[in-house]
Amino acid sequence: MQPLLQSTLMLLMAALPACAEPAIGFWDGTAKVAEGLNVPLHLQLSETAGRLTGALEDGDQKTVATGFENNGNGFTLRFSQHATTLRLTRDDQLLRGTYSKDNGAFSYPVELRQHANAAVTAQKVPRIAGVWIIPTESPKGEHAWRLIVHQTGSSASATILRIDGDTGTLAGEYRDGSFHLSHFQDTRPEVLEVTPVSDGSLALRLAGPHVGAKPGETEISLSAVRPTGKDAPKPDDAEGHTSVKDPNQPFQFRFPDLNGRTVSNTDAQFKDKVVLVNISGSWCPNCHDEAPYLEELYRKYHPQGLEIVALDFEEPDQRQTLARLHAFLQKYAITYTYLLAGEPAQLSEKVPQAVNLNAWPTSFLLGKDGRVRFVETGFPSAGSAAFYSEARHRYAAHIEKLLASPAGRTAR
Repeated sequence: MQPLLQSTLMLLMAALPACAEPAIGFWDGTAKVAEGLNVPLHLQLSETAGRLTGALEDGDQKTVATGFENNGNGFTLRFSQHATTLRLTRDDQLLRGTYSKDNGAFSYPVELRQHANAAVTAQKVPRIAGVWIIPTESPKGEHAWRLIVHQTGSSASATILRIDGDTGTLAGEYRDGSFHLSHFQDTRPEVLEVTPVSDGSLALRLAGPHVGAKPGETEISLSAVRPTGKDAPKPDDAEGHTSVKDPNQPFQFRFPDLNGRTVSNTDAQFKDKVVLVNISGSWCPNCHDEAPYLEELYRKYHPQGLEIVALDFEEPDQRQTLARLHAFLQKYAITYTYLLAGEPAQLSEKVPQAVNLNAWPTSFLLGKDGRVRFVETGFPSAGSAAFYSEARHRYAAHIEKLLASPAGRTAR
């Protein structure tokens, strides 16, 4: 190439706008999820084998993007398992953009800056670790929830455990007399402010776009007490919340699978088998908590005669392509049977044998005679500690007991 031509090309290339590569590392900021409510958001950008990717992080929790696209002056992160997208543009030392639901249900303004270590101020930090009771009257008929707190110095994490599962783990620090905890996982961003009170209780402020029982309610105030008083209300029993109208009748289902083939409880694959029928939906955070454990159970006990059937209820906009459900199944490497049962509003219509069925997930465990032997409502995440371990143990113990029973007759 002639020197004059080469110099001219170099000058032209230098004049072109540079592709705005995002800085690798940790970014902190907030998402505005409602008027006056900003939820902390933490983004880890990394590079593996020459490919950029990102993940939303809250303490030990991580939601990894399923797709990354650099578009010149910014970039896009796709979270297909939740049907959400994070779009960001580099603006000096900031990243600005939106975190949006793909169907347009929400779009939260986001602003991030590169992480900087904050100065640590010496302070006396109260101890709040342990299990607390939250008296409440919920739309599902509950009289109490649990608050489960883990603490190391001024750092703490907590989750609120309800009948359908927990809130996911919220993490943060103690400052100005309160623990300020938050998470930005999947589609349930929340903040939890925990303030110790002089009488030994905790004052709680839980805020987020979906925390209230009323439409548009983004904040609720609660209190938590130690479960030592004899008059303290008790949380609902996960094995007693939901039942069936007639336990002597076989539990029935008949729905298409993802290939359009109709699958029924009377099919040969379920004859003389122990069957776990799971109410699920890819929109449901607690179903995301439970799915990997169900797959674990299936791989362990399927050779001994266990079948697992998920009755999936998807939102109307998702039933056209099932894109989020396919990403959900791929994320957790699901191999057990998935059936398309309907939309969430059709739950009672599609599962008419159930009584007080109002939580996702819920599992009906059938004996070899097809009758319901156990019902488990909800599923806690690992953040619920002992309650998570207890739920896993109950599932396994019931399954092993039913598998050991002779065909056609199942011990209770």
